[in-house]
Amino acid sequence: MIEYLLFLLIIAGSLLMGGIKLLYQYERGVVFELGKYKNIVGPGLVFVIPMLQSMRKIDMRIKTADIPKQEVMTKDNIPLLANAVVYFKVEKPADVVIKVEDFQYAVRQYTQAALRDVIGNYELDVVLSEREKIATSIKKVVDAETSGWGVDIEAIKIQEMELPAEMKRAMAKQAEAERERRAVIISAEGELKASENLKLAADNLSKNPAAIQLRTLQTIRDIAADPSEKIVLFLPSDFGEVLKKVKGV
Repeated sequence: MIEYLLFLLIIAGSLLMGGIKLLYQYERGVVFELGKYKNIVGPGLVFVIPMLQSMRKIDMRIKTADIPKQEVMTKDNIPLLANAVVYFKVEKPADVVIKVEDFQYAVRQYTQAALRDVIGNYELDVVLSEREKIATSIKKVVDAETSGWGVDIEAIKIQEMELPAEMKRAMAKQAEAERERRAVIISAEGELKASENLKLAADNLSKNPAAIQLRTLQTIRDIAADPSEKIVLFLPSDFGEVLKKVKGV
């Protein structure tokens, strides 16, 4: 009889010990009693009545999920490959257990679908230049759905957007053409500025004959600095007038 009582005590002690659970600071326990939701417990040591109650541990820390690279179509029918990463955490432990079978898998799948839908509403130029705007739009769509699951979307970041090879070549040609166009415009502007300066210099020299003589002498000096053989004919500035008078005579 004593042995039987000892055996029962050992069984009871084992059951009681098995009902003691340890929850860390970042964990919460969803307790069910006879299959029905009872309450949220933790962190610390908690006791779950064996055979009557059960508990599911939920990690409350921020989680990271990679959204695999997939082909999406922009509003102007240009395909590109895009992938993203989503940061989320549990807000309501009971909801993520009761309402969703696998909330992490559900978040990944819904974000993947939202990525395709949101990018499809924008043209390629907007998608490439306003990545943060696209990510914010995706976050709003996903957050609106997952809030009912007890999940809060912290952030969504688009990691890569890869264009098809033929599109890359076309954009490279366009960029090269744009650079050439700008170079031509800059060259033309430089020539226009130079011609304006030459005209201004000519106007100033024409108002001062002595300045013309000095400029002529400076030019002769520059030419003389070259040791190659040359013949320089220096004619006065009024040489044309002299010829006219000679012909008149």
